[in-house]
Amino acid sequence: MLTTKRLSIVVACYRDEGSVGEMMKRLVAVLETITPDWEIICVNDDSPDNAEALLIEEAKKQPRLTVISHSRNFGAQVAFTTGLAQATGDAVVIMDGDLQDPPELIAEFTKKWLAGYDVVYGIRAKRHETWLRNVGCRLFYRLFRKIAYIAIPLDAGEFSLMDRVVVDVILACQEKDRLIRGLRAYAGFKQVGIEFERPARFAGESTQSLLDYFMWAYKSFVSYSLFPLRLITMIAFSMAGFSATLMSYVFVCYCLSFFVGDIERPPGYMLLITVLLMLGTVIMLALGVIGEYLGRLFLEIKNRPQPVIRTLVNDHRGKDRGWLGRRGPRETSSAASEINRGGRLSP
Repeated sequence: MLTTKRLSIVVACYRDEGSVGEMMKRLVAVLETITPDWEIICVNDDSPDNAEALLIEEAKKQPRLTVISHSRNFGAQVAFTTGLAQATGDAVVIMDGDLQDPPELIAEFTKKWLAGYDVVYGIRAKRHETWLRNVGCRLFYRLFRKIAYIAIPLDAGEFSLMDRVVVDVILACQEKDRLIRGLRAYAGFKQVGIEFERPARFAGESTQSLLDYFMWAYKSFVSYSLFPLRLITMIAFSMAGFSATLMSYVFVCYCLSFFVGDIERPPGYMLLITVLLMLGTVIMLALGVIGEYLGRLFLEIKNRPQPVIRTLVNDHRGKDRGWLGRRGPRETSSAASEINRGGRLSP
């Protein structure tokens, strides 16, 4: 045993039907060598396959397993937040349910945590992905680190161990459009990374297309950087300088045409079209970027409850539901017994 402190494992599950059995087997085997006091929290993000039923069967056999099901698909980042809010451990590990985050690395995370680090994150030194995704991910992390207003670790996903103090900081953040790795970096404290080889999915295929990756990267840039807004200003100044140079050239040509007969005057409509195209491009780009920021503000100020929980099996918190109790669905007086039976919560 490495420690007697309580360790919580939060697993975000979506289309992981084929991984549930193997994931639980490997997780339990690893946790039994780390601490006698542990819990596993699997958050089913309204998976369309049979993952929820399999998780509930596992929860019947393993009382330390909590299964939370969202009322709809809220996304992996919200699923992680749900699990963090439910976790009761002195430290919390978050990971994906497809076994691309190897459970065996949790022991190394714990050793670093016991050595005094508040955050221990996995660094994806090698990926079993297509060459295009590998190149795209490397470019994304390096660009993200360069333009973000906080220091973002390179090649580090959500797979990590966080001390309770860091978890509390993340839960105190009020935004709905969340990026856990960004909030984790924002929290600060003493952090360290451990390199690992990220395997392919244990079962099934990736649910993320190249367009999904692109949109996710764009969301990350907008959420943690003001560079897109500043880029508009830089482009505007560049276009202004180019337009001034072009107009100066046309003006000189017109002046010389009065004194030198063999110099042809530039067509006036060409200058007009060029200037209009440049101005139109800058305006549309500016409106698009500003609209993206305004759209995110629009979604945040609605302050709608997120997530909405449909069922919760093996609730270890009881009526002390913390973050979920403050921001989640309303509970009735008999909710505690319903939760433990896997019942439904009223929104």
